[in-house]
Amino acid sequence: MGSYFAPWFFHTLLATLLTILNETLDCSMITLKSFAILRVLHPSARYLTIFDFSEKLPNNYCPPMGLETLKIDDFQLHASTMRRYGLGAHRGRLNIQAGLYEDDFYDGGWCAGRNDPLQWFEVDARRLTKFTGVITQGRSSLWSSDWVTSYRVLFSNDSHTWVMLRNGSKELIFPGNKEKEIPVLNLFTQPVVARYIRVNPRSWYNSGSICMRVEVLGCPMPDPNNYYRRRNEVTTTDNLDFKHHSYKEMRQLMKVVNEFCPNITRIYNIGKSYNGQKLYAVEISDNPGEHELGEPEFRYMAGSHGNEVLGRELLLLLMQFMCQEYLSGNPRIRHLVDETRIHLLPSVNPDGYDKAFEVGSELGGWSLGRWSQDGLDIHHNFPDLNTILWEAEARKWVPRKIFNHHVPIPEWYQSKNATVAVETRALIAWMEKIPFVLGGNLQGGELVVTFPYDRSRLVGVTRQVTPTPDDHVFRWLAFSYASTHRLMTDASRRVCHTEDFAKEDGTINGASWHTAPGSMNDFSYLHTNCFELSMYVGCDKFPHESELPEEWENNRESLLVFMEQVHRGIKGVVRDFQGRGIANAIISVEGISHDIRTAADGDYWRLLNPGEYRVTVRAEGYNPSSKVCEVGYEIGATHCNFVISRTNMSRIKEIMEKFGKQPINMPNRRLQMRPI
Repeated sequence: MGSYFAPWFFHTLLATLLTILNETLDCSMITLKSFAILRVLHPSARYLTIFDFSEKLPNNYCPPMGLETLKIDDFQLHASTMRRYGLGAHRGRLNIQAGLYEDDFYDGGWCAGRNDPLQWFEVDARRLTKFTGVITQGRSSLWSSDWVTSYRVLFSNDSHTWVMLRNGSKELIFPGNKEKEIPVLNLFTQPVVARYIRVNPRSWYNSGSICMRVEVLGCPMPDPNNYYRRRNEVTTTDNLDFKHHSYKEMRQLMKVVNEFCPNITRIYNIGKSYNGQKLYAVEISDNPGEHELGEPEFRYMAGSHGNEVLGRELLLLLMQFMCQEYLSGNPRIRHLVDETRIHLLPSVNPDGYDKAFEVGSELGGWSLGRWSQDGLDIHHNFPDLNTILWEAEARKWVPRKIFNHHVPIPEWYQSKNATVAVETRALIAWMEKIPFVLGGNLQGGELVVTFPYDRSRLVGVTRQVTPTPDDHVFRWLAFSYASTHRLMTDASRRVCHTEDFAKEDGTINGASWHTAPGSMNDFSYLHTNCFELSMYVGCDKFPHESELPEEWENNRESLLVFMEQVHRGIKGVVRDFQGRGIANAIISVEGISHDIRTAADGDYWRLLNPGEYRVTVRAEGYNPSSKVCEVGYEIGATHCNFVISRTNMSRIKEIMEKFGKQPINMPNRRLQMRPI
């Protein structure tokens, strides 16, 4: 089967097969066949040879080669012409986004220098590859409308001699896009093996130009001598369920994890989505269901944007991994589970996910499923507490009328008529109920970690560095994730879209990227004790499931390291002289104008970088108390406990309340006269 047929036999066989194909297929639109014909361009041949394989074609189609995920390098992409550098072949990647200000470096696709049928976009696979289809989009642009409406596909082994994909004697013309954002998939009726593939636009939007974003479906053919391929392969040894899970499958996977590790896991839900789907979470702890005194609470959540699917699958993989490693006796995982109460909420927006999942990987575009069922961006649907605090600071109301922490939610936001997603309300109730210390929400479409504030102080400014009082802590937390990710801090990696975050160590202040009022991160910091960050875990929001093992390897260490940061800083219990924990006591650190509060049992956790800190505790009815606490460089929070005494006034009030605020009557005693 490795040799090619003689020309006379080839033409006879081809005529017979084309007769069958013409009778069974409408080749103007691509349909799946019940049998497989592999069309191969032989390295030394100038004509096509055909081989028959027994597998059926639905299983014979290949995953994306990786234009969107950047597995295909810029130097593998070529084009006939380009309008300018920012619209060169290197920008012709599926779902690539243009910046707000389209410029000569980062524009939203490949655009030909001329509008004529001689233009082409080419991918060099660098080895023989079985090509099975092409996905196309138009140009990403706020200002232009450009897309290709039809195209041809050609193949080559040497980039000089090209063979066109045909339907018998007629060239195959594939239908392209009808607008610029929705991807269109065309599967080849027959897989083709070659090294190079070209897309040749034949028609385009009549008010626009030849512009495309492309993904190619292809499987590399076995070649043990191909060093380039082996050098770039990433494999995993973890035995996990690497696939995209429907809502039902996600729930079933959680049950399996719970059945394997019943002593350290618990499944619960925090509420329901707009469509009534429960928002399930998995707790991982040595005593699930209980808050243990002195044990910090940590959370990961994902899927607030339903189409950003990678984070959802990473959390499902993480819960499997932690269960397996705990059972196998991994000391790192055992220590993490025994000393931390971990909560994993993989799908905040299951309704949006269902929309993206229905069309599948690569075909949802940039936004299908992003919003909740009622059209709200859950991640930016929280009350804007920044403005409330900053206005209070400007009027010098802090701390007299408003505290610098636990900023209350305004009444209008809590009304039934407020534009608030039911998922957001469920999240807020969850965040208020559990004394979380640290959290991360996994998002997609970039490779960066962002930290508060997400809103700039100046109104109308779209980008402005806006640090919190805990900026140094947030920067460390962000760097702890980014620096242990396989790609985020790699200075040689290609940018996902328009921003080179690697030169910033893979982290950025949210407001300096793009300002966004009402973010989950800002709300968490200003309304609760929890420090929340956003991890953008991959350029591709919805990678093909064949990419999941590599994405797991990219993020696994980062996910663990970030969880371990919950044990950095100081922790302790605030008690009275009777040994009772004091709830809602205020913990202040000198020099940091952001306080936290104790939980219901009087325990607290304050994230801090290494150093010496003067810590003061205050509680209503108690005398304040201060001490110096030292934070070391090793992981493990420093114990800093307080015992505080009641104020005289609080004691008087307590006695008066005990007696109904009436004058205290002394017991009647007979005065006995002493004899003279």
